[in-house]
Amino acid sequence: MENKLFVASLSFKIRDAELSEIFGSVGNVLSAKVILDRDGRSKGFGFVEMATQEEAEQAIQKLNGTNQFGRDIVVNKQKPQEPKTFRPRNDY
Repeated sequence: MENKLFVASLSFKIRDAELSEIFGSVGNVLSAKVILDRDGRSKGFGFVEMATQEEAEQAIQKLNGTNQFGRDIVVNKQKPQEPKTFRPRNDY
């Protein structure tokens, strides 16, 4: 989990391959995924898994705040996902 990164403020033109290429300049990328909406358009954020914790730390240091495809990206460690809570709908 220590080697998974959250990447925000992505250009809407970036896809998985470009994201992998950007982070590949820092270290070995195990996976890179840009999150898409139902229509296949980028939501402007994604996740990258680096091979080691050291490479993940290096990616944060070297890539956070850099301009990629016209936008300054934000790179942070991925936080654990909060458990989803059931919220009843008010349909009345």
